[in-house]
Amino acid sequence: MKSKNYTIKDIARMAGVSAGTVDRVLHNRGDVSQVSREKVQKILDEIDYRPNMFAIGLAAKKNYHIVCVIPYFIENGYWHSVAQGIDRAASEYSSFNIDVSYCQYHYGDVASYEEVIRQLQQLTFNAVLIAPNFQEQTLTLTTYLDQQQCPYAFIDFNVEQSHPISYIGQDSRDSGYMAAKILMRSYQPGDEVVIFLNHSKNNPAQIQARRRFEGFMKYIDNQFGRVPIHELVLSRLDDELNKQLLNNFFDSHPSVTLGAVFNSRGYQVAQHLRQRSCKLKALLGYDLLLRNIEYLKSGEINYLIGQRPGLQGYCGVKTLVNSIVFKQPVPPIKYMPIDILMKENIDYYFEFE
Repeated sequence: MKSKNYTIKDIARMAGVSAGTVDRVLHNRGDVSQVSREKVQKILDEIDYRPNMFAIGLAAKKNYHIVCVIPYFIENGYWHSVAQGIDRAASEYSSFNIDVSYCQYHYGDVASYEEVIRQLQQLTFNAVLIAPNFQEQTLTLTTYLDQQQCPYAFIDFNVEQSHPISYIGQDSRDSGYMAAKILMRSYQPGDEVVIFLNHSKNNPAQIQARRRFEGFMKYIDNQFGRVPIHELVLSRLDDELNKQLLNNFFDSHPSVTLGAVFNSRGYQVAQHLRQRSCKLKALLGYDLLLRNIEYLKSGEINYLIGQRPGLQGYCGVKTLVNSIVFKQPVPPIKYMPIDILMKENIDYYFEFE
């Protein structure tokens, strides 16, 4: 019973219910008895019903506003890729009267994050896409959204204590586990490992890094037992300070031969290694920034883990649109692949077709 354009009246007649009942089932509104809902759903399954989304959008005659809370970004940076995915989805759904705007904060700056939360509470919107940073402040925001009965979704990492309609991103602990599994292929007895961070992993801004570290250590503890693991906190902006920190560290830790950068700034370490005319046995980083890719191809970085930030942004907006406009159920979790890139396969990688 396929290939025909069925109307609501057709479906109602076939299911033995009213057209109004079919409309309420299709748009997930109003009270419908379980028996009637099952009758309608049975017919929808039989005819492989696909709603005309464009018609639904026009019929709604309603404007929808989605606010995206993400960090400020620079061109070709990680969050720039997220914004490109958001903008792509916004463009695709513009015919459905959907407006997408940004509220941005400085990553790792709790005052900036709190300010953007205050700003958000002064706006009118239908849904929010959130890239969380500080857990306590995020829970304050999500409590407010829950009270307003406003749907929201997370990207980049999940705050499990809240109630998003969906999380889109990697499993951070599994990502850290995979990072260790790849890096430790080069391990030999006597080797030591360094993990590079932007803040101490116990810093409230470092939830993502902390979860990666948990997964990383789980693999090492399970497979190797006690291995010397060092942590080095680098500045996000001060290159001269980083040069001093890295020189002091490598001069005083000659047995460190393996390194993992738990953020997008693998290029900071790779640049220093090039200036010292040396390489680690293996250096792993995150995210396909152009500078990271440059050092991957030249060999200072051996592995990059890609998180598909553009796809996260795109799917985040799409998820909210499906929920608030089309009234479709959305998956509570959409994990991004843990992409492992090396210089041998980086030229074949793309995020969107």
